[in-house]
Amino acid sequence: MDFLELVKSRYSCRSYQPQSVEQEKLEYVMECVRLAPSACNKQPWRFRIVSSEEGRKGLCECYEREWFRSAPLYIVASVLHDEEWIRGDGKHHGDIDVAIAVEHLCLAAAQQGLGTCWVCNFDVERCKRVLSLAANEEPTVLIPIGYPADEPKEKQRKDIKLVVE
Repeated sequence: MDFLELVKSRYSCRSYQPQSVEQEKLEYVMECVRLAPSACNKQPWRFRIVSSEEGRKGLCECYEREWFRSAPLYIVASVLHDEEWIRGDGKHHGDIDVAIAVEHLCLAAAQQGLGTCWVCNFDVERCKRVLSLAANEEPTVLIPIGYPADEPKEKQRKDIKLVVE
């Protein structure tokens, strides 16, 4: 599949089959994450794979949506604030770096036949407690991952003339 076809096939999956994700597919996805670019190559991130029943239950308390519970595993992407690059005007780039890596994750998962969804509207403080995170670490995205049990809906995108000058 060429890159444009891959991008077109990736969607926000909100229903997952109960089957486990094979270790080799998960390793492939995480290798793509590891190779993602970041500002000044700081790589200010931590990715946690959560597959235990206890861990999954804890994350479901951070984002209480029924569809979210159907994923066989989750990946939590966090910014390590003491490692992120800060531009001269004070702008922190950790969130941008994590976003790049998360999209690598989502595209790699799609290429492996897996579904994902970005979840950013969750209880951050509860998530920090569930995962026992250090003070410098902020969870920014919860990513359910597994084999899709739904079908993609048509993507509504702005016309190219409205986004490119």
